[in-house]
Amino acid sequence: MTITCFIRYEIDPFQREEFKEYAENWGRIIPRCGGNLIGYFLPHEGTNDVAWGLIAFDSLASYEAYRARLKIDAEGRANFSMAQAKRFILREERSFLQVVDGTFHKAARDDRRDL
Repeated sequence: MTITCFIRYEIDPFQREEFKEYAENWGRIIPRCGGNLIGYFLPHEGTNDVAWGLIAFDSLASYEAYRARLKIDAEGRANFSMAQAKRFILREERSFLQVVDGTFHKAARDDRRDL
């Protein structure tokens, strides 16, 4: 069973670029530590202070092993420290979700030709 760690960030909208740098850093760190990075997402339109990060794991045990590796990863620790020093993350929430079979990553289809 694959689970996805769904992270909701409340960010300082005036430090969007700092959060972007933080997210880009995870693009190197997370896969190295064992997470399957789905992506980080910045606000584009509408609410300007909510960002998202999605990371998939084979199981909760895989997530726990990832967290242990993350704690000893020098670049990971530096990224956490940078976020704390610059204070662009105001709040962080984590939820663990399971995909509903038959609904994940469904490409758009053009069925209008039958109309």
